[in-house]
Amino acid sequence: MHHLISGLLLTRRFAITEPGTEQGPESADESAPSVGKTILVVGVAALGGFLFGYDTAVINGAVDALTQAYELGPIMSGFAVSVVLLGCAVGAWFAGGLANRFGRIRVMVIAAGLFFVSAFGSGLAFTEWDFILWRFVGGMGVGAASVIAPAYIAEISPAALRGRLGSLQQLAIVTGIFVALLVDYALATAAGGAANELWLGVDAWRWMFLSLVVPAIIYGVLVLTIPESPRYLVAKERITEAATVLRRFVAAQPDEKIAEIEESLESDHDFRLSDLRGPRFGLLPIVWVGILLSVFQQFVGINVIFYYSTVLWQAVGYGESEALLITVITSVTNIAVTVVAISLIDKVGRKPLLIVGSSGMLLTLGTMAYCFQQADIVGGEPTLPGLLGNVALVAANLYVVFFGVSWGPVVWVLLGEMFNNRIRASGIALAAAAQWLANFAISVSFPRLSGIGLGFTYGMYATFALLSLVFVLKGIKETKGRELEEMV
Repeated sequence: MHHLISGLLLTRRFAITEPGTEQGPESADESAPSVGKTILVVGVAALGGFLFGYDTAVINGAVDALTQAYELGPIMSGFAVSVVLLGCAVGAWFAGGLANRFGRIRVMVIAAGLFFVSAFGSGLAFTEWDFILWRFVGGMGVGAASVIAPAYIAEISPAALRGRLGSLQQLAIVTGIFVALLVDYALATAAGGAANELWLGVDAWRWMFLSLVVPAIIYGVLVLTIPESPRYLVAKERITEAATVLRRFVAAQPDEKIAEIEESLESDHDFRLSDLRGPRFGLLPIVWVGILLSVFQQFVGINVIFYYSTVLWQAVGYGESEALLITVITSVTNIAVTVVAISLIDKVGRKPLLIVGSSGMLLTLGTMAYCFQQADIVGGEPTLPGLLGNVALVAANLYVVFFGVSWGPVVWVLLGEMFNNRIRASGIALAAAAQWLANFAISVSFPRLSGIGLGFTYGMYATFALLSLVFVLKGIKETKGRELEEMV
């Protein structure tokens, strides 16, 4: 029944006809792909990125309150914040195989369902253990979305626009982060504190998680309105549907493109780990590039800013409301520079942006490390003397600028386009799983590392920024303007 309904919807919306029958008027009138319609379709797919950003950042304003509510120690507090990332790794790992078997759209619907369930479970959790369970479930949705969105966007975008359209995933992520932090700020302010009751006798921090229900429903409904990936359709021998989608969004004459896709998929089969195996430490070189890109994106410490920044700025003298407001401002900065990246990525290229980003992060993280190394410890908490607090604040926002214009969007674009058709979904799945494990390692270790000293912690992130620069110079090849079928 589901296949029949899907077929009828596609037939009506895209005027799909069988060979030898008359084409519908919509298909006949269109001689070239519609950029506007492509942007709309990509925008819907990128909503997964919005939920990705929202779900992972919403906990920022709730850390102190849920720690008090469940009487958590430092280790359990860090685990409660970071367990979502383990769910992300699991969701990312299985998403590739599911996408190859059942299609990109169905996996997006599954992700929306996981977001929805997690929102209710997390917001209404009775103990720390069921809270942790529901956050893990939400993480699975985030992980699935992190794999499917860049793969789908790359597969439905013309090569000349792929970088800019692929960057919409990161724009959606940072917008989701911003909205989550804004909602946190509004709810905490309305209640007079995240730990205080708000509506219906429910604490404000619980409403922070419950708020995810609305975008989850919107995402689940909208993804049912967009077409399936043409490369998935070709792989499943649904050639007429694939031709219609390609004609509408990618190429005016789809026959040649279909032939290229078929050639690249000749050796395709259900995903096996052996597909990714190669001579270098057991994996293909391109797979290692994807893994290292993902790991370095996290090891520079970006998510410490978005998961712990409210706690961090409170620790150096700002009140809860001020700290939340600073975090919101930082997220706005992130959105602005992501827009800049979108305008540059298809003009400047991927590699130059990564080089600029790594260099800038090295300088700003080094500055933050120096500032916090000079901190006085008052009552067990760091206090920055003189102007160092303002210097650290400026450096933190400049750090976000350099990350947002480079490693934030560029990594997702590269992951969506660097693998060949046969291993794309699986390659992204492995790289994304590595990314989430790296994110987990950074997030769960931050409370302990900050106990050693924030100067040491930011110095470590600066070292990884330096290593990322070396990696880009030595290991990254430019993909600007290349067709996906050219990837080997």
